[in-house]
Amino acid sequence: MEPKNDTRISEFLLLGFSEDKELQPLVFGLFFSMYVITLLGNLLIILATTSDSHLHTPMYFFLSNLSFVDICFTSTTVPKMLVNIQTQSKVIIYEGCITQIYFFVLFVVLDNFLLAVMAYDRYVAICYPLNYLVIMKPSLCRWLVLVSWIMSALDSLLHSLMVLRLSFCTQWEIPHFFCELNQLILLACSDAGLNDIFIYITAVLLVVGPLTGILYSYSKIVCTICAISSVHGRYKAFSTCTSHLSVVSLFYVAPLSVYLSPVITQNSHSRSTASVMYTVVTPMLNPFIYSLRNMDIKNAVKRLFDRKTVQAFLWGLSRFS
Repeated sequence: MEPKNDTRISEFLLLGFSEDKELQPLVFGLFFSMYVITLLGNLLIILATTSDSHLHTPMYFFLSNLSFVDICFTSTTVPKMLVNIQTQSKVIIYEGCITQIYFFVLFVVLDNFLLAVMAYDRYVAICYPLNYLVIMKPSLCRWLVLVSWIMSALDSLLHSLMVLRLSFCTQWEIPHFFCELNQLILLACSDAGLNDIFIYITAVLLVVGPLTGILYSYSKIVCTICAISSVHGRYKAFSTCTSHLSVVSLFYVAPLSVYLSPVITQNSHSRSTASVMYTVVTPMLNPFIYSLRNMDIKNAVKRLFDRKTVQAFLWGLSRFS
Protein backbone atom coordinates (compact mmCIF):
# COMPACT_ATOMS: atom_id res chain seq x y z
CA MET A 1 0.00 0.00 0.00
CA GLU A 2 1.09 3.55 -0.68
CA PRO A 3 1.60 5.62 2.42
CA LYS A 4 -1.20 8.02 3.17
CA ASN A 5 -0.74 11.75 3.01
CA ASP A 6 -0.34 11.82 6.76
CA THR A 7 2.75 13.65 7.87
CA ARG A 8 3.46 12.30 11.31
CA ILE A 9 5.40 15.42 12.13
CA SER A 10 3.98 18.91 12.41
CA GLU A 11 7.22 20.82 12.12
CA PHE A 12 10.75 20.78 10.71
CA LEU A 13 14.08 22.00 12.02
CA LEU A 14 16.09 24.43 9.91
CA LEU A 15 19.69 23.68 10.82
CA GLY A 16 21.01 26.93 9.30
CA PHE A 17 24.73 27.65 9.07
CA SER A 18 26.35 27.02 12.44
CA GLU A 19 25.64 25.38 15.78
CA ASP A 20 28.05 27.75 17.53
CA LYS A 21 25.98 30.13 19.68
CA GLU A 22 28.81 32.65 19.76
CA LEU A 23 28.51 33.09 15.99
CA GLN A 24 24.74 33.62 16.03
CA PRO A 25 24.88 37.39 16.77
CA LEU A 26 27.36 37.83 13.92
CA VAL A 27 25.16 35.85 11.52
CA PHE A 28 22.09 37.80 12.66
CA GLY A 29 23.79 41.16 12.19
CA LEU A 30 25.15 40.22 8.77
CA PHE A 31 21.86 38.99 7.37
CA PHE A 32 19.83 41.74 9.00
CA SER A 33 22.12 44.35 7.40
CA MET A 34 21.89 42.70 3.98
CA TYR A 35 18.11 42.44 4.28
CA VAL A 36 17.71 46.12 5.17
CA ILE A 37 20.00 47.15 2.30
CA THR A 38 17.97 44.96 -0.07
CA LEU A 39 14.69 46.52 1.06
CA LEU A 40 15.94 50.10 0.90
CA GLY A 41 17.82 49.69 -2.39
CA ASN A 42 14.99 48.02 -4.28
CA LEU A 43 12.35 50.27 -2.74
CA LEU A 44 14.37 53.29 -3.86
CA ILE A 45 14.45 51.92 -7.43
CA ILE A 46 10.67 51.45 -7.36
CA LEU A 47 10.02 54.95 -6.01
CA ALA A 48 12.43 56.56 -8.46
CA THR A 49 11.04 54.81 -11.55
CA THR A 50 7.38 55.31 -10.64
CA SER A 51 7.60 58.93 -9.47
CA ASP A 52 9.72 60.27 -12.34
CA SER A 53 7.86 60.73 -15.64
CA HIS A 54 11.17 60.50 -17.54
CA LEU A 55 11.44 56.87 -16.47
CA HIS A 56 7.96 55.79 -17.57
CA THR A 57 9.42 53.58 -20.28
CA PRO A 58 9.28 49.79 -20.82
CA MET A 59 12.85 49.31 -19.57
CA TYR A 60 12.19 50.95 -16.20
CA PHE A 61 8.71 49.42 -15.92
CA PHE A 62 10.33 45.98 -16.02
CA LEU A 63 13.09 47.14 -13.66
CA SER A 64 10.57 48.31 -11.04
CA ASN A 65 8.81 44.94 -11.29
CA LEU A 66 12.14 43.14 -10.87
CA SER A 67 12.90 45.23 -7.76
CA PHE A 68 9.51 44.38 -6.28
CA VAL A 69 10.07 40.67 -6.91
CA ASP A 70 13.55 40.86 -5.35
CA ILE A 71 12.05 42.37 -2.18
CA CYS A 72 9.48 39.57 -2.01
CA PHE A 73 12.08 36.92 -2.86
CA THR A 74 14.38 37.91 0.01
CA SER A 75 11.44 38.37 2.38
CA THR A 76 10.43 34.75 1.80
CA THR A 77 13.47 33.33 3.58
CA VAL A 78 15.47 35.91 5.54
CA PRO A 79 12.88 37.17 8.11
CA LYS A 80 12.11 33.63 9.30
CA MET A 81 15.82 32.90 9.64
CA LEU A 82 16.34 36.11 11.65
CA VAL A 83 13.43 35.26 13.95
CA ASN A 84 14.82 31.78 14.54
CA ILE A 85 18.26 33.17 15.39
CA GLN A 86 16.80 35.78 17.71
CA THR A 87 14.56 33.30 19.54
CA GLN A 88 17.22 30.55 19.58
CA SER A 89 14.77 28.28 17.78
CA LYS A 90 15.15 26.30 14.55
CA VAL A 91 11.53 25.28 14.22
CA ILE A 92 9.33 25.95 11.21
CA ILE A 93 5.85 24.46 11.21
CA TYR A 94 4.80 22.14 8.39
CA GLU A 95 2.32 24.64 6.91
CA GLY A 96 4.93 27.40 7.11
CA CYS A 97 7.44 25.22 5.29
CA ILE A 98 5.01 24.51 2.44
CA THR A 99 4.13 28.21 2.24
CA GLN A 100 7.81 29.13 2.09
CA ILE A 101 8.35 26.64 -0.73
CA TYR A 102 5.41 28.11 -2.66
CA PHE A 103 6.62 31.69 -2.50
CA PHE A 104 10.28 30.79 -2.98
CA VAL A 105 9.53 28.91 -6.22
CA LEU A 106 7.12 31.66 -7.29
CA PHE A 107 9.66 34.46 -7.04
CA VAL A 108 12.60 32.44 -8.40
CA VAL A 109 10.66 31.57 -11.56
CA LEU A 110 9.27 35.10 -11.79
CA ASP A 111 12.78 36.56 -11.56
CA ASN A 112 13.76 34.21 -14.36
CA PHE A 113 10.88 35.34 -16.59
CA LEU A 114 11.43 39.04 -15.92
CA LEU A 115 15.11 38.81 -16.85
CA ALA A 116 14.09 37.15 -20.14
CA VAL A 117 11.50 39.87 -20.78
CA MET A 118 14.10 42.56 -20.06
CA ALA A 119 16.50 40.88 -22.50
CA TYR A 120 13.77 40.98 -25.16
CA ASP A 121 13.23 44.67 -24.38
CA ARG A 122 16.94 45.40 -24.94
CA TYR A 123 16.86 43.32 -28.14
CA VAL A 124 14.02 45.41 -29.57
CA ALA A 125 15.61 48.69 -28.39
CA ILE A 126 18.95 47.98 -30.08
CA CYS A 127 17.96 45.92 -33.11
CA TYR A 128 14.77 47.85 -33.97
CA PRO A 129 15.24 51.31 -32.41
CA LEU A 130 12.87 53.11 -34.79
CA ASN A 131 10.03 50.72 -34.01
CA TYR A 132 10.81 50.35 -30.31
CA LEU A 133 7.87 52.35 -28.95
CA VAL A 134 5.53 50.79 -31.51
CA ILE A 135 6.52 47.22 -30.55
CA MET A 136 6.96 47.70 -26.80
CA LYS A 137 3.56 49.26 -26.18
CA PRO A 138 2.39 49.66 -22.56
CA SER A 139 -0.28 47.03 -23.13
CA LEU A 140 2.34 44.50 -24.31
CA CYS A 141 4.58 45.28 -21.32
CA ARG A 142 1.73 44.73 -18.88
CA TRP A 143 0.74 41.55 -20.68
CA LEU A 144 4.28 40.15 -20.51
CA VAL A 145 4.46 40.80 -16.77
CA LEU A 146 0.99 39.35 -16.19
CA VAL A 147 1.79 36.16 -18.10
CA SER A 148 5.03 35.84 -16.13
CA TRP A 149 3.11 36.08 -12.86
CA ILE A 150 0.47 33.55 -13.95
CA MET A 151 2.99 30.96 -15.14
CA SER A 152 5.14 31.37 -12.05
CA ALA A 153 2.13 31.07 -9.73
CA LEU A 154 0.91 27.92 -11.47
CA ASP A 155 4.35 26.33 -11.33
CA SER A 156 4.84 27.07 -7.62
CA LEU A 157 1.30 25.86 -6.87
CA LEU A 158 1.93 22.53 -8.60
CA HIS A 159 5.23 22.05 -6.76
CA SER A 160 3.54 22.78 -3.42
CA LEU A 161 0.64 20.42 -4.11
CA MET A 162 3.06 17.65 -5.07
CA VAL A 163 4.95 18.13 -1.81
CA LEU A 164 1.66 17.80 0.09
CA ARG A 165 1.25 14.25 -1.22
CA LEU A 166 4.52 13.18 0.42
CA SER A 167 4.77 11.56 3.84
CA PHE A 168 7.48 12.43 6.36
CA CYS A 169 8.26 9.90 9.05
CA THR A 170 11.43 10.25 11.09
CA GLN A 171 13.66 12.63 9.13
CA TRP A 172 12.68 16.19 9.99
CA GLU A 173 15.95 18.13 10.02
CA ILE A 174 16.51 20.32 6.95
CA PRO A 175 20.24 21.13 6.46
CA HIS A 176 19.46 24.61 5.20
CA PHE A 177 18.35 28.03 6.44
CA PHE A 178 15.02 27.78 4.61
CA CYS A 179 12.69 25.08 3.30
CA GLU A 180 14.36 24.26 0.02
CA LEU A 181 12.27 22.09 -2.28
CA ASN A 182 14.99 19.54 -3.09
CA GLN A 183 16.04 19.15 0.54
CA LEU A 184 12.46 18.60 1.67
CA ILE A 185 11.87 15.94 -0.98
CA LEU A 186 14.96 14.08 0.22
CA LEU A 187 13.41 13.82 3.69
CA ALA A 188 10.24 12.12 2.43
CA CYS A 189 9.70 8.50 3.40
CA SER A 190 7.23 7.98 0.54
CA ASP A 191 8.08 7.69 -3.13
CA ALA A 192 9.18 11.09 -4.45
CA GLY A 193 10.06 9.98 -7.99
CA LEU A 194 7.18 11.95 -9.51
CA ASN A 195 8.35 15.09 -7.72
CA ASP A 196 11.87 14.67 -9.11
CA ILE A 197 10.55 14.19 -12.64
CA PHE A 198 8.35 17.27 -12.34
CA ILE A 199 11.30 19.35 -11.07
CA TYR A 200 13.40 18.32 -14.09
CA ILE A 201 10.58 19.05 -16.55
CA THR A 202 9.81 22.48 -15.12
CA ALA A 203 13.52 23.31 -14.89
CA VAL A 204 13.87 22.69 -18.62
CA LEU A 205 10.71 24.58 -19.56
CA LEU A 206 10.80 27.48 -17.12
CA VAL A 207 14.54 27.97 -16.57
CA VAL A 208 16.36 26.71 -19.65
CA GLY A 209 13.64 28.15 -21.91
CA PRO A 210 13.96 31.79 -20.72
CA LEU A 211 17.76 31.43 -20.50
CA THR A 212 17.80 30.33 -24.15
CA GLY A 213 15.70 33.39 -25.00
CA ILE A 214 18.18 35.63 -23.17
CA LEU A 215 21.15 34.12 -25.00
CA TYR A 216 19.38 34.42 -28.36
CA SER A 217 18.47 38.06 -27.68
CA TYR A 218 22.03 38.95 -26.80
CA SER A 219 23.46 37.08 -29.77
CA LYS A 220 21.32 39.32 -31.99
CA ILE A 221 22.30 42.38 -29.96
CA VAL A 222 26.02 41.59 -30.35
CA CYS A 223 25.60 41.17 -34.11
CA THR A 224 23.79 44.50 -34.34
CA ILE A 225 26.37 46.31 -32.20
CA CYS A 226 29.25 44.89 -34.26
CA ALA A 227 27.60 46.28 -37.40
CA ILE A 228 27.68 49.83 -36.01
CA SER A 229 30.54 51.72 -37.62
CA SER A 230 31.00 54.34 -34.89
CA VAL A 231 33.00 53.30 -31.83
CA HIS A 232 31.00 55.75 -29.74
CA GLY A 233 27.78 54.28 -31.12
CA ARG A 234 28.89 50.74 -30.25
CA TYR A 235 29.84 51.78 -26.74
CA LYS A 236 26.56 53.62 -26.19
CA ALA A 237 24.52 50.67 -27.43
CA PHE A 238 26.43 48.15 -25.35
CA SER A 239 26.33 50.34 -22.20
CA THR A 240 22.54 50.01 -22.13
CA CYS A 241 22.96 46.25 -21.69
CA THR A 242 25.83 46.01 -19.20
CA SER A 243 23.64 46.34 -16.09
CA HIS A 244 21.22 43.68 -17.28
CA LEU A 245 24.05 41.37 -18.31
CA SER A 246 25.62 41.71 -14.86
CA VAL A 247 22.33 40.87 -13.13
CA VAL A 248 21.73 37.91 -15.45
CA SER A 249 25.23 36.58 -14.74
CA LEU A 250 24.73 36.84 -10.97
CA PHE A 251 21.27 35.27 -11.14
CA TYR A 252 22.28 32.21 -13.17
CA VAL A 253 25.89 31.58 -12.14
CA ALA A 254 25.12 31.46 -8.40
CA PRO A 255 22.36 28.80 -8.45
CA LEU A 256 24.12 26.78 -11.16
CA SER A 257 27.19 26.62 -8.94
CA VAL A 258 24.96 25.30 -6.15
CA TYR A 259 23.08 22.64 -8.07
CA LEU A 260 25.71 21.50 -10.59
CA SER A 261 28.84 21.45 -8.45
CA PRO A 262 29.32 17.91 -7.06
CA VAL A 263 31.32 19.21 -4.09
CA ILE A 264 28.60 21.66 -3.03
CA THR A 265 25.79 19.22 -3.77
CA GLN A 266 27.27 16.54 -1.53
CA ASN A 267 28.09 18.95 1.31
CA SER A 268 24.89 20.32 2.84
CA HIS A 269 26.75 23.08 4.76
CA SER A 270 28.49 24.26 1.58
CA ARG A 271 25.17 24.10 -0.25
CA SER A 272 23.37 26.35 2.23
CA THR A 273 26.29 28.79 2.30
CA ALA A 274 26.46 28.94 -1.50
CA SER A 275 22.68 29.45 -1.66
CA VAL A 276 23.14 32.77 0.12
CA MET A 277 24.58 34.14 -3.13
CA TYR A 278 21.35 33.90 -5.10
CA THR A 279 18.84 34.20 -2.25
CA VAL A 280 20.33 37.22 -0.44
CA VAL A 281 23.39 38.70 -2.15
CA THR A 282 22.03 38.94 -5.70
CA PRO A 283 18.79 40.79 -4.74
CA MET A 284 20.90 43.12 -2.60
CA LEU A 285 23.35 43.94 -5.41
CA ASN A 286 20.78 44.44 -8.18
CA PRO A 287 19.85 48.05 -7.21
CA PHE A 288 23.53 49.02 -7.08
CA ILE A 289 24.25 47.42 -10.45
CA TYR A 290 21.37 49.26 -12.10
CA SER A 291 22.08 52.61 -10.49
CA LEU A 292 25.88 52.99 -10.39
CA ARG A 293 26.32 53.58 -14.14
CA ASN A 294 22.79 54.73 -14.94
CA MET A 295 22.49 58.50 -14.98
CA ASP A 296 18.71 58.35 -15.45
CA ILE A 297 18.31 56.45 -12.18
CA LYS A 298 20.79 58.72 -10.37
CA ASN A 299 18.99 61.88 -11.54
CA ALA A 300 15.59 60.40 -10.64
CA VAL A 301 16.82 59.53 -7.13
CA LYS A 302 18.19 63.07 -6.70
CA ARG A 303 14.89 64.58 -7.82
CA LEU A 304 13.03 62.19 -5.52
CA PHE A 305 15.09 63.19 -2.48
CA ASP A 306 14.91 66.88 -3.35
CA ARG A 307 11.13 66.65 -3.66
CA LYS A 308 10.78 64.72 -0.40
CA THR A 309 13.13 67.12 1.39
CA VAL A 310 11.15 70.16 0.23
CA GLN A 311 7.84 68.55 1.19
CA ALA A 312 9.17 67.60 4.63
CA PHE A 313 10.49 71.15 5.11
CA LEU A 314 7.15 72.73 4.12
CA TRP A 315 5.28 70.27 6.36
CA GLY A 316 7.56 71.20 9.24
CA LEU A 317 6.94 74.91 8.68
CA SER A 318 3.19 74.38 8.59
CA ARG A 319 3.29 72.69 12.00
CA PHE A 320 5.05 75.66 13.60
CA SER A 321 2.98 78.35 11.83
